[in-house]
Amino acid sequence: MSFKECKLKISMSENSNEARFKEMLDAGVHFGHLKRKWNPNMAPYIFGEKKGIHIIDLNKTVVKLDEACKAVKQIAKSGKKILFVATKKQAKLIFDETIKPTGMPYVSERWSGGMLTNFATVRKAVRKMSMIDKMGQDGTMDTLSKRERLQISRQRDKLEKNLGSIAELTRLPSAIFIVDINKENIALLEAKKLNIPTFAMVDTNSDPTKVDFPIPSNDDASKSIAVIMEHIAKALNEGLSERKTDKDKPPRVEKTEKVEKSEKTEKESA
Repeated sequence: MSFKECKLKISMSENSNEARFKEMLDAGVHFGHLKRKWNPNMAPYIFGEKKGIHIIDLNKTVVKLDEACKAVKQIAKSGKKILFVATKKQAKLIFDETIKPTGMPYVSERWSGGMLTNFATVRKAVRKMSMIDKMGQDGTMDTLSKRERLQISRQRDKLEKNLGSIAELTRLPSAIFIVDINKENIALLEAKKLNIPTFAMVDTNSDPTKVDFPIPSNDDASKSIAVIMEHIAKALNEGLSERKTDKDKPPRVEKTEKVEKSEKTEKESA
């Protein structure tokens, strides 16, 4: 790479970071919690305070988001799953718009205790949901009384609400991404217990040392969550796209020793 090309690449990178900085600023990613609610471990990521509210250093947010995106991309490229967790209202619709299209599992309704540490039981519940679907398809449901059908239907709806978005998760995820580790503390504890790598949006009232890939950011505002999740979803899609490209490549044909010797003989005779 020439000096001119290198300089152009650096300039493009700087422009990209500036654009992301402005995007985050407009979305309010920099707004933290009240100063009295802060976690001292967030000190390295705090720029200052305004009217008693901590302001997050967006330069550090950009750096940490880059690190998280690179790791997320590699996991997606390797064909592994990342479980996304956010049960607060403002995150539910965002997950439907950003994470659902990627095909990654997510929990946006309620975290059931033991969802990771007691994964076998969760899989049984998912299989039960599939069994109820099968009953509807093969006509078994029609042989039941109206009351029984209603009970089974309600049970199916409850399972769908809590486990429908993780139905395709047949084994423990390779990583977990959490929005608000204080609210989702049980999910975080289960992941740490099983040594599952953790990613999270971490606000000024949270402890970033509990997370492998913390992203200092406002985890309450919907616009802030949307901006971060859009970048994470983009990294996921890039990883999945690269995986598909690698799969579509024709297998490399290795030359046999016999063919190589034949080619060598032809060159010598020429």
